[in-house]
Amino acid sequence: MSYPPNPYQQANGYQQTNNGEGQKSFIATWLLSWFLGGFGIDRFYLGKIGTGILKLITIGGFGIWYVIDVILILVGAMRDKAGYKLQGYEQHKKIVWIISLILFLLGTGISATTAPDYINQLQSV
Repeated sequence: MSYPPNPYQQANGYQQTNNGEGQKSFIATWLLSWFLGGFGIDRFYLGKIGTGILKLITIGGFGIWYVIDVILILVGAMRDKAGYKLQGYEQHKKIVWIISLILFLLGTGISATTAPDYINQLQSV
């Protein structure tokens, strides 16, 4: 869905490109969300200051909000404050999905290999 231009938003840096995308980068939003999303940095980048502060205070909504935002970005549903789509989603979505899957598998693999050590430490206490 394409939103009509809003003079207030254009004056404040929210301009739409020809294909209905805003000026906020999909790649930058994905990287910020993946690595700093628990602190709300992705929300601050998109201009959503209020929800960025809430996400910061709750450490990514106790992890749940963090995961939801990463999923919203990956499926192309995340928008900037003005409601525009993120720039470059169509061009980069395939590689970002692949990298996200690899990072997820690495994270779960590391957790699976270190979990027995934690269990042994707990049992010895």
